[in-house]
Formats: sequence, C-alpha cells, structure tokens
Amino acid sequence: MLSTHPATADQALVRRLNTALIMDWLRRRGALSRAGLSAATGLNRSTVSSVIHDLLEEHLVREVGLQPSEGGRPGMLLELSPEGGCAVGVEIGVDFVSVVLTDFIAQVLWRKRIPSDPKDRQGIIVSRTEDLVQEALSIGTERGLRILGVGLGVPGLVDLQQGTLVFAPNLGWSDVPFRQMWTERFDAPVFVENEANAAALGEYYFGLARNVQTLVYLSAGVGLGGGIILNGRLFRGSSGYAGEVGHMTVDPNGELCGCGKRGCWETVVGPRAIVRRVRQALESGAESQIGTLVENDLSHIDVGVVVEAAQAGDLVAQTALEEIGVHLGIGISNLVNTFNPEMVVLGGALSLASPFLLPVVEETVREHALEQPREILRIAASAHGAEACVMGAIALVVDEILREPLL
Repeated sequence: MLSTHPATADQALVRRLNTALIMDWLRRRGALSRAGLSAATGLNRSTVSSVIHDLLEEHLVREVGLQPSEGGRPGMLLELSPEGGCAVGVEIGVDFVSVVLTDFIAQVLWRKRIPSDPKDRQGIIVSRTEDLVQEALSIGTERGLRILGVGLGVPGLVDLQQGTLVFAPNLGWSDVPFRQMWTERFDAPVFVENEANAAALGEYYFGLARNVQTLVYLSAGVGLGGGIILNGRLFRGSSGYAGEVGHMTVDPNGELCGCGKRGCWETVVGPRAIVRRVRQALESGAESQIGTLVENDLSHIDVGVVVEAAQAGDLVAQTALEEIGVHLGIGISNLVNTFNPEMVVLGGALSLASPFLLPVVEETVREHALEQPREILRIAASAHGAEACVMGAIALVVDEILREPLL
C-alpha cells in the first residue's frame, strides 16, 4: 500500500508512471536499450536504469543481447519477458466458450474452445466455463508462472466498476456478477468487458494497431458491436456503454433489431443481414451453388457458407457481400467523420468476408467520408480472426499490468 505521506505518495506515483511508460515503449517497439528507452521516453538515464533494475528482478523484462554498434560501447537490449506471468482470456459467445492461457507477451500456451447450446441454462454454461478457466490456471501454475489475472469478454453491456454483465440480449442473460464470483473462486484479479471493447484492446496490444493511437474496431458476431480507442485508451463513455455502433439508426422504418428498435446499422450489415440477403435471393429463384453447399436446407446458411460460395465465383454470394459492403462503408464513413481514426478494423464475420467487403468499403468511404479525416485512414481485417475477443480478454489483464505495474 502506498504511504499516506504526500511526498512519498507522489514519489510512488511518479515511479509507477515512469514504469508504465517504459513498459509501454517496450510493448510497442520491441527490444530497446536503456539509452534507447531514455531517448524515447524523455526520462534520464539513471531513472531508466533504476526502473529496469526492478523490472528485471520481477522478471517483467529480460536482457536479449547487445545492440549492434558502429562505434562506442554497445548497449544491452531489453524486451518484455514471457516469464513475467500468465493470463487467462475467456470469451462467452452465443454458441461457444473459448479460453486461452498466454504468457506475459501473449504467446499462447494452451487453448480450448467448446460448443455451447443457447438453450442451456446460464448456470450450466457458466459452470463449464469455470472448469476451463480452472484448467488453464492449473497449467499456468504447473509451469511456475504467477497468475496475473483472468479477462472475460461478453456480448453485452458491462458495469465496469462492479465487473457485472448487466444485459446480454443475444445470450438472454442479465445481472451476472462475474468479477465477484470469479475473484472468490480463482483468487485472481478478474476483468470483465464488452466483447467488442476487448477485441479492440487486443488489436491495439497484439495486432495490427500496435502503434496506432486512435482506432475503431467493428465486431460482428450475432450482432455488430464497436470498440473505440482514443489516444491509446478505450473510450467507454460517461456510463461505460459507448461503442454500441451497431445500434446507430440508419433506417427508421427498417428491419426490427434484437434491441427492439427498427433500422439499426447491424440489421443491414451484420451476419444476419448477410444471410438474409442470400436467403431472399434463393427464395426468389436465383441460381446459386449455396443450396448444394447446405443440402438445400437454407437454415444452415451462415457467413462461412456465403464466403465459400463467393470464393467459388457464386454471383448470389458475391452480390450479397457487395451490397453489404456499401452499407458498411456508409456507416464507417460516419465513424470516420466523427472520430477521425487512424485505423478501422473489421472483426468477426466481417473479417472472414473481408476479401469481398474491403474493396467496396474502401470505395464507399472515399465517396462519403470527408477528405481530411480519411487521408490517414487504413481499413483492415483483424489479425486475430475468430480469436479476436479472447485475445482481447488477455489484453484486459496486460493493460492493467502495464498501467499499474506490479512493483
């Protein structure tokens, strides 16, 4: 606990801030020498050396060899150490549970994904999830790694202060106090976040956006969520519920959304919208190989099937994805004009369909976004694919460690 003496408390705070700054530079840039860290952070050499001494003792950084030098004394390179500890990432989806165990630099040590039935009671799914988390923690302990924490990404509204899933319409769950339950059960810090926010953080820490400060992440599962990072921090809004971009109204008289409103953006660009367009085309008599792929059972059509057909040249599939791309691009244009991000990342089902969506999205954004904010914009598919959220759950733990170092 920090001393209550003002001078001592101020010194401890400065120490933590300096440590966090150094660790973040190592995260973003990889191996750096003490001199390199001093130049990058603006901290003097003695401060850097003192912080590095403590980080080495805690196994949060390691020395990896001498820096090549054209003259003078070569410096020792430092990087974040995988031996700093382990973290467990968890995603509870509508029809699956995914758990991964990683070391401190997000190298996966163990993973398991199991199907779940949306018809199962909440208690059954939570119990199965807890069994997987315990298995992961046991493996980490057996490897001699300290447990840094458990991160959880869920498709719904989250009370960040309490670590409670407030409402998840696609799961049919409400008021699930995950932090309270799991902190007591696992004796480890627990961090709970909306799945899109978690995925955005994962992309920022471990993916394409490692050196990006402003990012919009679009996560398409059953619906469409958004994670927004501004100036290197998750933007959660005044009550913690920011990022519900899928519920921007684009057509007041449009399709009924799962939220109970009409014409939400996710009703025209989400996975259900992709499938609905294809089904409508098939039901109207359009020729397509999709019927063969699903053995003429249209209820088996999903985004994966549509993408498979599009890759084989199926015009129904390609047309559906092109139409979705236009609506997606228009919505992204609004986000670009609002947040001026350096990057927009397509995740989940959008990532799977990105080879067909991206060209249309980019063209639509050029037509509809203002020229100045789009000049620096890059639109890309997530680096993590189906594991974007669960790796984001790992990022929740790492984010806490980097911002509040264990020193």
